[in-house]
Amino acid sequence: MSQKFGWNWLGVVPFLAFALLFLMLPTMNIVIGAFRTPGGGFTLANVQGLFSPRIMSSFILSIQISAASALLGCLIGFAIAAAMVHGGLPKWLRGPITTFSGVASNFAGVPLAFAFIATLGRVGLVTMLLRDWFGINIYAMGFNLLSFWGLTLTYLFFQIPLMVLIITPALDGLKKEWREAAEVLGASGWQYWRMVALPVLFPSLLGTFALLFANSFGAIATAYALTGSTLSIVPIMLYAQIRGDVLQDPHLGYAMAFGMIVVTGAANLVYIILRTRAERWMR
Repeated sequence: MSQKFGWNWLGVVPFLAFALLFLMLPTMNIVIGAFRTPGGGFTLANVQGLFSPRIMSSFILSIQISAASALLGCLIGFAIAAAMVHGGLPKWLRGPITTFSGVASNFAGVPLAFAFIATLGRVGLVTMLLRDWFGINIYAMGFNLLSFWGLTLTYLFFQIPLMVLIITPALDGLKKEWREAAEVLGASGWQYWRMVALPVLFPSLLGTFALLFANSFGAIATAYALTGSTLSIVPIMLYAQIRGDVLQDPHLGYAMAFGMIVVTGAANLVYIILRTRAERWMR
């Protein structure tokens, strides 16, 4: 008993302390604050304030951007991973692709916003090349980097690599015997993917979509650096609330943070459940 709960636990003490101080306690403080009055009493008014038109519209906009970036990230990332694992690409490409994906999936914030402004801004490199070399003015055609699709496109820079990293092990788990059996029975490549591979991968795909949704829903640094207050998504409104620039109601800010916790928590719960189910198929 002493060996099991003695020195072996010493190595995880820093992790447990970090999780307690910077995750669990702040989360509990947010949840409690969402149901408190300035005087310390219990109230539901803060949560009811989330249903005001302005805050509801920010939640809807955040959900739409998160869903769009998650869906496109899943589709494009899956295509890249499938081509890398089962598409017959040279094996030496897998190392650079996974290495880049590991770096790009964590590249966000001000550097990512600056990179996209320098590339696709009104005087960005790609914008100028398209205009001067091909006569294509993407801004005259309606594109705007500081918009719904502009922010969604920016989020794809880290959503696609994250999808590649997560779905690649699931693709590796597809057994060769399944494809061989399908081919013996006369199935084409499309039939194999439609009737065998995709049904097996569906829990992984849906779970990864939920994870990508949560990943973009809570992002603020990239959105704030790129759009400022142009897009009133929830993280930006919450940031303004914390600074006291707009709503000047700390407990309503707690309620907004609580709403974000509920949304991201539900998405992560879906991911965990579906990932557990997918692992059963891969055994």
